[in-house]
Amino acid sequence: MTRPLAAVIVAALLVVPAWAQQQEPFEPEGYRTDNYRAPVPATLTGARVLTTEQAGAIWRANSGAFVDVMPRPPKPKNLPAGTVWRDAPRRNIPGSIWLPDSGYGMLPPAMDDYLQRGLAQASRGDKAALLVIYCVADCWMSWNAAKRALAYGYSNVAWYPDGTDGWEGAKLPTEEAQPEPRPDQ
Repeated sequence: MTRPLAAVIVAALLVVPAWAQQQEPFEPEGYRTDNYRAPVPATLTGARVLTTEQAGAIWRANSGAFVDVMPRPPKPKNLPAGTVWRDAPRRNIPGSIWLPDSGYGMLPPAMDDYLQRGLAQASRGDKAALLVIYCVADCWMSWNAAKRALAYGYSNVAWYPDGTDGWEGAKLPTEEAQPEPRPDQ
């Protein structure tokens, strides 16, 4: 083997793995069902993908309904009497509806109904209304929830993949959030 050819082969072996690691994940066929806090795709077929600047413009114009799907652990049912339970605080985009745990890849029927009712509330029953669905950066839950909104027949879905991380990073306002009551699972 000649030296130039060997050098090309070695360079290719070093560059290809680094290049592959830089590629964004592809959209799965269905919903993501594990490792929810991981790099997300750059796209969601059928939905608009928003930057922080675009999400901020929609929020300032009050031209869309913002839906937060950040998970929230429920209070354990078997806590001993007298145990103090403190929910982790959540700050979200002002005016959002918070539908915790509605972005998992597999939803029990009660949670699927919860998401559908929440989206109907956010959109005021208009399946053409703009829905902006988010969580935090690198959160597949918002991707899943936006994909479900499309499957439910919503035609104006926007996915904001940077979520509250991007929002707060841009120094945009947040407010303390309270979730919509969840069904017992």
